Amino acid sequence: MVSLTSKLDVGRKEINSMKAISNDKPQGVCATDFASIIGEENAVCLWENIEIDQQKRIQQTIDSGKPPTCIVYPRTQQQLAAVIAKAHSHNWRVLPCGSGSKLSWGGLAKGVDVVVSTKRINQLIEHAVGDLTVTVEAGMKFSDLQALLAKSRQFLALDPAAPGSATIGGIVATGDTGSLRQRYGSVRDQLLGITFVRADGEIAKAGGRVVKNVAGYDLMKLLTGSYGTLGFISQLTFRVYPLSEASGTVVLTGSAEAVSQAADILRGSALTPVQADLLSTKLVSSLGLGQGLGLIARFQSISESVKEQSNRVLEVGQKLGLNGAIFADVDEASLWQRLQERIHTTVTESVITCKIGVLPTAAVEILTQVELGLIHISSGLGLLQLEDKNQVLKVRDELRSIGSDAYGGLRLRTQANIGFLTILSAPMAVKEQIDVWGYTGNALPLMRRIKEQFDSKNILSPGRFVGGI
Repeated sequence: MVSLTSKLDVGRKEINSMKAISNDKPQGVCATDFASIIGEENAVCLWENIEIDQQKRIQQTIDSGKPPTCIVYPRTQQQLAAVIAKAHSHNWRVLPCGSGSKLSWGGLAKGVDVVVSTKRINQLIEHAVGDLTVTVEAGMKFSDLQALLAKSRQFLALDPAAPGSATIGGIVATGDTGSLRQRYGSVRDQLLGITFVRADGEIAKAGGRVVKNVAGYDLMKLLTGSYGTLGFISQLTFRVYPLSEASGTVVLTGSAEAVSQAADILRGSALTPVQADLLSTKLVSSLGLGQGLGLIARFQSISESVKEQSNRVLEVGQKLGLNGAIFADVDEASLWQRLQERIHTTVTESVITCKIGVLPTAAVEILTQVELGLIHISSGLGLLQLEDKNQVLKVRDELRSIGSDAYGGLRLRTQANIGFLTILSAPMAVKEQIDVWGYTGNALPLMRRIKEQFDSKNILSPGRFVGGI
């Protein structure tokens, strides 16, 4: 059996040989330095050796300059801190990632020298079953965590994109909550504690492991949805919830006016759906749910409550002339899985996926302007798929029209009035031509000052956030 020392020697020789043929570029030096920190086989993968599919995902994230030198896979938080400290000392720009399922989101990163992945920092730290909290390392997959929690009849109340491959750190870094926000709130609402590596390589913590602990709460909010620009998330503590006895989903379809009325009634009622979304006509038809706009509402509780609430929604639909159906068991699980897969179609040469935020009362009007879209009935947040950049600009203009005309001339005063449209994933050519964030508020100077304090050398995810931060 070949010893670990022999394997490491072979790995170092391979890196050094690639360094020798790289015409004294800094890439070889970078890879060698990181390999010496981690000291494990396959902990550093040079760009030339990265799988083609993974190269494509990374290329969708960075500008059109030279590709990064390598991907580094630390196994512990301490190794991660040492890797970031080394990058900081050499001014190497770092693109943080987990499994890479959301690398295509956000702006194009600029001048990336190295990609650092947390996918091997993936251990369960503590599951306090009685306290309804769990602490995990950032690289743990969402699906793996849910499987662990399910053994204790508990779950993490998030509904992220790519649940099979997404890591917990990536979900927090992108603020990816999903439809369960209807009942349980956003990622920020469920996060109790966070550990992260600062840009200089120091490990810092905020929050704690109990539900009532609020120390460092603002810092946790700040890092959530920051796309790795302020720190490298390494460990997280969440509140978790008991699994419900029963689950059922109601779908109503029909005219825009009737669906809008049904949504208003549901919002103002005592019913308690855990998920409730408005669906565009194309999304409804592609899922085989019928014709027209759709309203989908999911209830989870004891069996009697689920049946009663589902029937009440059906009655509302019948009075408004809407078609209705109830899904349960396997059919229900399949429906929600297909819905998520359809709205998160992989980026192609023409498809652009956007995150949208509007007043809930304006959601139906927006959905009539697009082919494929989903908007949560209470928060007004949702996802759209557009075919080209002209559709993006058209919807953005529509949001401004709603803000200025329907609400008494409040032109561009706040995003709550005009809504927002942010491009998540799109072909690089589109991202190079359009500001993907579309931010029009007045907080950009403050954001820049925060970035300066957290990352004065601008080495973490440079360019991915609002205003090129």
